[in-house]
Amino acid sequence: MRRYLYFTVFISGMTSLAAEFGAARLLGNVFGTSNPVWAAIIGLILIYLTLGYFLGGRWADRSPHPRTLYWIVAWAAFTLGVVPYVADPVLRLAANAFDNLQIGILTGVFVGVMVLFTIPITLMGMISPFAIRLSVEDAGHAGNTAGTIYGISTIGSFIGTFLPILVLIPTIGTTRTFLVFSLTMLLVALVGLGLSAGRSAVLPFLLMPVALILLAVFGGGGGIKRSNGQIFETESAYNYIQVLEINGTRYLRLNDGQGWHSEYNPNTLEYGGPWQQFLVAPFFYKDRQPADITRIAIVGLAAGTTARQAAAVFPNVTIDGFEIDPKIVQVGRRYFDLNLPNLNVIIGDGRWGLEKSLQKYDLICVDAYRPPYIPPQLTTREFFQIAVDHIKPDGALAINVGRAPGDRRLINGLATTIGTLFPSIYVMDIPNTFNSILYATLQPTSVKDLQANLAAFLVPPGVNPLLTDSMALTWTNLQPAPLHTIVFTDDLSPIEWMTNNLILNFILHGEMNTLK
Repeated sequence: MRRYLYFTVFISGMTSLAAEFGAARLLGNVFGTSNPVWAAIIGLILIYLTLGYFLGGRWADRSPHPRTLYWIVAWAAFTLGVVPYVADPVLRLAANAFDNLQIGILTGVFVGVMVLFTIPITLMGMISPFAIRLSVEDAGHAGNTAGTIYGISTIGSFIGTFLPILVLIPTIGTTRTFLVFSLTMLLVALVGLGLSAGRSAVLPFLLMPVALILLAVFGGGGGIKRSNGQIFETESAYNYIQVLEINGTRYLRLNDGQGWHSEYNPNTLEYGGPWQQFLVAPFFYKDRQPADITRIAIVGLAAGTTARQAAAVFPNVTIDGFEIDPKIVQVGRRYFDLNLPNLNVIIGDGRWGLEKSLQKYDLICVDAYRPPYIPPQLTTREFFQIAVDHIKPDGALAINVGRAPGDRRLINGLATTIGTLFPSIYVMDIPNTFNSILYATLQPTSVKDLQANLAAFLVPPGVNPLLTDSMALTWTNLQPAPLHTIVFTDDLSPIEWMTNNLILNFILHGEMNTLK
């Protein structure tokens, strides 16, 4: 029986971590995956586990019987399996509230969903101290027994860290992932009850797997969100991915859905967002022509809006697009015509991919920023040194940066950091959004050259209007030189602190949907 107790502890440890990642995905689809969300999830789950440790230890002393333990395991498994089905209507309400930023509803739903995990996680917290109490036969070996049980539980937690994120959620979805772990743990409980108390003890609990299977067959099934215009949704190891179609234009939204990550309309390439503004960067150089741009890199390819625009503007260009999420690329090819013959899609982390690239670029576009999803490793002096090493001597860098009303700290910090490597830096604010484009050139340049190039391009036969419109928008929305503040490094890059403040400002001003 002791070996089966150890196996029970292993499954419990695996399920507890899987539940934590499942909770993060359930909430992340609506609330995003910012640090405050993760902090709330981890903090509350730790509290629930702590409560379970206390209660489990006391209960084990009062009723030191395997039957009691497996009763707890059964109820932990069952209540965990029910969570996504109970949360489903609540999360749909939250999704609608988040689209409209109804903060009162949003806060209440967030708290409500986290409360759903109180019972299963607390019950799982009881299992290890209960197993220790049942396994200790000699007080002289109590420390060894406790260490063995916690070690086995931790090994289970290790498996539970990777299995849901890398295998189950991307292939069968969040709800069915909960179901898999719930039924596995429930099977362990039923076998344990049979071994410790006989078949008669198992019979009342057989209704639990039946109920979960019925929920799987008849419950849910309506998808994760039901946004207006939604034509597709899926989950990957990295994101919740949603495609909307509104008035003939398709939009890519990720996770909480605050902002468009890509846009596509077969009848136009001008979308008024940040993507086309990247194309302006090389024209801060004097007498630069579109045909001079032969290779560009896009860090944060998404579904390829910038790539399609660049292919239309630069006749001789080859594009290397770095995207960490392969499912986004699949969605891009299916719904956003991400099928350019001159586009090389490189799956992987943008910093790593750029560092390993053997190419030199006329232009590097960084479109992996949007609060709260700013990877700190793409904001540091070390990263921008990698960019310098891969830019041609007369090349340029362009970055899409978020801001909040009256809060330009992120822009100022990035400009200060980039300014340690690039001699000329410019910032333009995209009208009616909280986006800015930061331009940097590897040689000293002047805004007068941008103006001169724009004037030359307007002379017939001219160039693609997409480029001249973007250049004119940049020219008219250039901002004063950024303030000199902090230099971000791999050792010290307080991005989370800044973006947390930005998030609060976005919410308080109720204008998050102006982000792209």
